[in-house]
Amino acid sequence: MSPNLEAVLPLGPSSAELDLPPGRGHRFLVGSAIILGLAAIVFATLHGDLFRLIKQAISSGNLSASLLKPSLILTSTGLLMLVMRALLWFTYRPFKPATYESAPTMTVVIPAYNEGALVEQSIDSVAAARYPHGRLEILVVDDGSTDDTWTYIQRAAARHPGLVTAVQFERNQGKRAALAAGFRAAHGTVLVTIDSDSVIEADALLAMAGPFRDPRVGAVAGKVAALNRDQGIIPRMLHVRFVLSFDFQRSVQSTYRTVYCCPGALAAYRANIMSEILEPWLAQRFLGVSCTIGEDRALTNAILERGYDTVYQGSAVVHTLVPDTYAKLCKMYLRWERSNVREEIRFLSIVWKRPLVPMLIAVLEKLVTNLRLPIAWAATATLALVALSDPMILLRVLLAIGIGSGFFMLFYLYSERSMRFVHGILYDYFAFFALWWIIPYAILTVRSRSWMTR
Repeated sequence: MSPNLEAVLPLGPSSAELDLPPGRGHRFLVGSAIILGLAAIVFATLHGDLFRLIKQAISSGNLSASLLKPSLILTSTGLLMLVMRALLWFTYRPFKPATYESAPTMTVVIPAYNEGALVEQSIDSVAAARYPHGRLEILVVDDGSTDDTWTYIQRAAARHPGLVTAVQFERNQGKRAALAAGFRAAHGTVLVTIDSDSVIEADALLAMAGPFRDPRVGAVAGKVAALNRDQGIIPRMLHVRFVLSFDFQRSVQSTYRTVYCCPGALAAYRANIMSEILEPWLAQRFLGVSCTIGEDRALTNAILERGYDTVYQGSAVVHTLVPDTYAKLCKMYLRWERSNVREEIRFLSIVWKRPLVPMLIAVLEKLVTNLRLPIAWAATATLALVALSDPMILLRVLLAIGIGSGFFMLFYLYSERSMRFVHGILYDYFAFFALWWIIPYAILTVRSRSWMTR
């Protein structure tokens, strides 16, 4: 059963929140701590094992062998990416929202499958958003649900006549088909997608429309928070993880106007581009099978491929239902990682079409990020073998995870003045022990088309 909106949507400070919202003094202190932390990391690295190993390798004439040590590569590339991302993150600023008077025509497409009561709350949140109704239409597509989803859609449509249009498929055709039906019927110059298990904040639509003043912008990613963030330890951890993923990673990507994935929970597209990419997107195949998952990442790649920029709008917030059990979490991550494998390969042919500076940053970011994965697995395997004879090594690794995670929580505290950062530290330990297998298994099963929740 879908949760009641009032029960799960954080409408005010919870017991996990501090009393005051972030202000200039708070952000100055946290920002200063981040800068000091980066300086300490650089200092420790320059005077620690990393450069000592390099100096020893140079003096011994065996530089190549030393550079192949997983720990050395992980440390050096991790430091490089951390400093680069932090510097870019500090420069990010949200785009100005569209004004009520100048808002473009907009179509919001909500695909739904066996969503129950939550789809009605999703529709209501869009209808209640601050956006001129004369320039807004809401298209809800029931993708052949077998429960009472269609009843809730009809009830919402009756409550918002002239604003909400409901479409029902006789049988389940998949999320891409449902989105495509909405895109084809849309009249807006801006197309917004919202998942049927998500609700938006009142200013989200005006915020999403703002970046399209720039004709180079083809797609916009919104900020995703956990709707059910207080409904268990996994949602609590995922809320912090989502804030870091969006407010940190996508803020960084937006500075060079190459956001890699505009998420289905809240994304906006320039409508005239959609007419060009719709059919190839629907017909996409990988390793001989039709692509049924990762539709948002595929759309983003298609827009980048045509030379448009993709950006992040941190002031446009959507609250989405996240997994509350380990099994559901693994299914979500497997779905994401399988599509990431496919779209990372595709991005290799796209990145060279980007302007010079975004292209160079994206190549560096992707090269370091993707190469670190097999290195990390090798280092972990080596650690497991060594820990059998020296258990203290594992304790040192756990301490290092805590210190590194604690530093990254400063980025979270900069965005949200909240004690929830503790759950972010817990997440890193949880991922280390319980989620390490997701990416290798996703690679081995990359041809799978299963949504696993349908």
